[in-house]
Amino acid sequence: MNKFAFVIHPLDCSDVARKFNFTKYMPDALVERALKLLPPIKISSITGIQSPSARAEGFFVSCLLTARQMMSLPRPFVLNKIIQAVRLAEKMGAQVVGLGAFTKVVGDAGITIAKHVNIPVTTGNSYTVATALAGAKKAATLMGHNLKKARVTVVGATGSIGSVCALSLAKDVNNLTLVGRNEAKLHILADRILYETGLAAEVTCNVKAALRKSDLVVTVTSAMDTIIEPEDLKPGAVVCDVARPRDVSRRVVEERDDVLVIEGGIVEVPGDVNFNFNFGFPPKTAYACMAETMILALEGRLESYTLGRDLTLKQVEEMYRLGQKHGFKLAGFRSFEKPITEEEINLIKQRAIIKVS
Repeated sequence: MNKFAFVIHPLDCSDVARKFNFTKYMPDALVERALKLLPPIKISSITGIQSPSARAEGFFVSCLLTARQMMSLPRPFVLNKIIQAVRLAEKMGAQVVGLGAFTKVVGDAGITIAKHVNIPVTTGNSYTVATALAGAKKAATLMGHNLKKARVTVVGATGSIGSVCALSLAKDVNNLTLVGRNEAKLHILADRILYETGLAAEVTCNVKAALRKSDLVVTVTSAMDTIIEPEDLKPGAVVCDVARPRDVSRRVVEERDDVLVIEGGIVEVPGDVNFNFNFGFPPKTAYACMAETMILALEGRLESYTLGRDLTLKQVEEMYRLGQKHGFKLAGFRSFEKPITEEEINLIKQRAIIKVS
């Protein structure tokens, strides 16, 4: 039975209080000052993962820096903290390690980290993209959109993840718009899509104009600030935000009750899995990036599967197949760290219908 580990970190100081209750009485600045000094720690063991053909177990290791610290502290300091966490996982017997949340955003998306440890490292982006696209298409259907008739837009289309999303979506839709900052690169991608799928995609550098007419948006830019605001979206629009930091402003969910913003699907893990840690998900469910690490362990593919910012459609499709082979399923949706049910989606759909009529 292969063992894996997954590196997590507190998104903010309220997450720290989940593990260390006394910190909720402390000022955030004091908590963050303490976190900078602390070594990585094991958070919990993960047991009970059972696919039709294999078993795996693992554990969570935390790099004790908040998301704000990850993005604001000197990069070498942050990378060293993440490397320490992976080395701790290695000492504990992990044979493959996944990078979670902002640990895979800092620097070169895992390449430097992998060079400084002796076990394979993966960002989980292949399965994240696979399940995000599956979730986006399912959410669009729940919102009443016919994918063959819907106007679908990929924002950040010329990036490695964006181009893979566009190539995958081009197989399922008839109206695809590619948005990016470099028009020449957009045309190159559009030519590739036409050659490989037969679909003639539109291209534009005007993100606001593209958003206003879109039914389904997949956004994957590398922008440091949000680029999608409440006024940019039409009633009934579905936005799947794959970017970290987020492309979608929190104002969208606060001010628009007639649009649906999702982060991609929640993955149901096979077996009687117990994470022994509450990270805010329903029982037996996990982030797709966590699941990729589990799938690699179950499959015996102890390799650095997804590293850096280059991603291929072949990787995404293979990881999706491996997930199906081992019994992983799309289990639900999340919006700004909170689960959103199909009943809530139906209410959003009804409000959008009323607004349009």
